Amino acid sequence: METLGFLMDGFAVALTPYNLMFALFGAFVGTLIGCLPGLGPANGVAILIPLAFTLGLPPETAMILLTSVYAGAMYGGRISSILLNIPGDEPAMMTCLDGYPMAQKGRAADALAISAIASFAGGLIGTIGLIMLAPVLARFALSFGPAEYFALFLLAFATLGGITGKNPMKTVIAATLGIMISTVGIDISTGTQRYTFGVLELYEGIDFILAIVGLFAISELLFFVESRMGGGRKKMNVGKLTLTFKELVSTVPTQLRGGVLGFISGVLPGAGASLGSFISYTLEKSVIGKKGRFGEGDIRGVVAPEAGNNGASSGALVPMLTLGVPGSGTTAVLLAMLISLNITPGPLMFTQNADIVWGVIAALLIGNVLLLVLNIPLVGFFVRLLSVPPMYLLPIVTMVAFVGIYSISNSAFDLYFMVAFGVAGYFLRKLEIPVVPIILGLLLGPEMEKNLGHALVLSDGDWSILWESTLAKSFWLVAALSLVLPYVVGPVLRRRMNAAMKESPTSD
Repeated sequence: METLGFLMDGFAVALTPYNLMFALFGAFVGTLIGCLPGLGPANGVAILIPLAFTLGLPPETAMILLTSVYAGAMYGGRISSILLNIPGDEPAMMTCLDGYPMAQKGRAADALAISAIASFAGGLIGTIGLIMLAPVLARFALSFGPAEYFALFLLAFATLGGITGKNPMKTVIAATLGIMISTVGIDISTGTQRYTFGVLELYEGIDFILAIVGLFAISELLFFVESRMGGGRKKMNVGKLTLTFKELVSTVPTQLRGGVLGFISGVLPGAGASLGSFISYTLEKSVIGKKGRFGEGDIRGVVAPEAGNNGASSGALVPMLTLGVPGSGTTAVLLAMLISLNITPGPLMFTQNADIVWGVIAALLIGNVLLLVLNIPLVGFFVRLLSVPPMYLLPIVTMVAFVGIYSISNSAFDLYFMVAFGVAGYFLRKLEIPVVPIILGLLLGPEMEKNLGHALVLSDGDWSILWESTLAKSFWLVAALSLVLPYVVGPVLRRRMNAAMKESPTSD
């Protein structure tokens, strides 16, 4: 009953006309971003962060806007997957397997409609799981000491590469680079300058908002220019909606299974929506067996991955809100936004900033309804957006990033730094070094250092305190396994994903 009361308070925050307007705007913009191949939710949220600062939004409104963009981008990723056989983002890859064959058979409208309904179901299941699990985990986290938090941060770095990461060692290198960047500035414990080189602007450290917009948005723009400049794509013919009520009802078990599996994978740090969509599709294929025509346009092959990746997007918010550890790349960006608003994510956030936490959760429920309402009647508009040449879209995105960053500090130095991060991010991604661990290192590095210092002070310099408690030992063990398992499980999972793609008649 206590949770229900908090949720009602959250609805009181989310349903104000001002916040509702930004939830609708975020859902709409997020869908636009999601349907553009390659951008994805992390880049979408990163691009909109400067806008939140430019408009001077209150913390709860800013978080409602960005979480709505996050949810909208997860919805939008399916559009290009179904119509162009090009995933809007990585989690939407599995949707190509049956979504595109449906479109080739003249059922593009049906595929888009049922995928929107499945996304709604997955998001709803994930948000309900968030409501039930987050308060319990937050109360448990109140028992953590500095040693436990230090071990938890190590666990976050170890798992962020995810089970589908191409090279776990590159993830470690990226995280180390992020921690190194976080040490720039004046040490708050000793007052010592570190790596400032006499540059006054570096005394307060490197603003992670600059790093995020540069590494995500600007580097993505450079990739976009490199690979997609020129004309737009040919406009697709969506056709008429012929989806029957019987077909819709037959997919309900698929939606439930996909939503639950997606939520579980989202809660696990580093697993995320990609794993959620894959295991949901794989399980459904196993459950249906020879009765299905997976890879040839089976409607359940569209429902399963969409329910899975949208369930995972809500699940990834659980560790971010309760422990201050992001469950995915996009939640790492949301974590940065919270910290920039002087809000400390973690168990105390549920008491000190309850209006923000429950306002965001309520906004997720509202946002899922808004997205379902938007996605079905406006799908024709989103389809037409795919035919707009990037040369018209890129200047708008670039303008938002530059104006937003300049409005935060009114410093040209920050713009240079943002561009520098963008160029660095471009080359790092060329080398297949992920940028999300860099952001995580930059965000969690100071807290990790602070907890390490506190633990050593409490133990009079005895390092064994870091693995003394049972909980800390558990975190260390899981972190070690997380570094080793990707070498074993990752290649197997990638082979299965590639095999699934090759088995599809549309993979060529």
